[in-house]
Amino acid sequence: MTDGLFRDDDLIRVVTREGALIAAGGAASLLQTAHPKVAQGVYDHSYTAENPLRRLQNTMGWLYAVQFGTRDEAERFSALVRKGHEQITGPDYEANDPELQVWVAATLFAVAAQFYQALFRRRFSDRELAELYGQTKVYATILGCPEDRMPATYADFRVYYADMVQNLRITDAARKIADQVLHPRLPTGVLGAPGLAMIRLITAGMMPAPIREQYGWTWNARRELRFRLLMGALATVYPRLPSRVRTLPREYYLMTTRRTLAKLAGQRNPVLTVRSGHKGTAA
Repeated sequence: MTDGLFRDDDLIRVVTREGALIAAGGAASLLQTAHPKVAQGVYDHSYTAENPLRRLQNTMGWLYAVQFGTRDEAERFSALVRKGHEQITGPDYEANDPELQVWVAATLFAVAAQFYQALFRRRFSDRELAELYGQTKVYATILGCPEDRMPATYADFRVYYADMVQNLRITDAARKIADQVLHPRLPTGVLGAPGLAMIRLITAGMMPAPIREQYGWTWNARRELRFRLLMGALATVYPRLPSRVRTLPREYYLMTTRRTLAKLAGQRNPVLTVRSGHKGTAA
């Protein structure tokens, strides 16, 4: 695809085309809510607890639109997200606050880079990490964050990220969200239990130790061994799957995104919202 924001050989596409990255979504999500303002906004407004699959669909739909959609699709979907985020405000937070946009983009880059390297047993060079970081700035800038609010270089990012990980303080809202994310109510019932157990282990294993400890998750030599065995098994099996299988999530979520955009095209003031027990909230 040549009419998108990126080329097929750009690292952002090489990394994010892998559907297995969805398994690391819990780590990215709970890193984001380690920020107290993000946590409070999500707790007050999100529909994650009521409809986790719809939440996943909207999140992945936006990400794939930005990464693989046409420029028009990426910009239209992001405009809808920005508009929806205007509703997400509270006494001490605004979803469109550049401070929060920078942190969310930082977690998406950090988790994707970490998980991809583990999954493919590949170590990115500093040059590659700098390239990938530069491309993933789009997660913030396309939502209106001024680029000069982002750490300018990958070296600057490392300083910023290390400082955030050491100094963020987990709130009660963040812990409640973590319980919703890690123990969702799914229609599969007990059939989904093994998959959820795997997600919980990946989430804990990928979480920086200072954040993991604040969430209160048990982490010892036994759980670390289980995590390493799991990642070893995934690294052995997953890369050998046909690419059309590995990219099925991308194809599915791009399809649903295009249907959503087509449905909203005729509306005068479209916004992505989901009605639940909370306020209507944007993707």
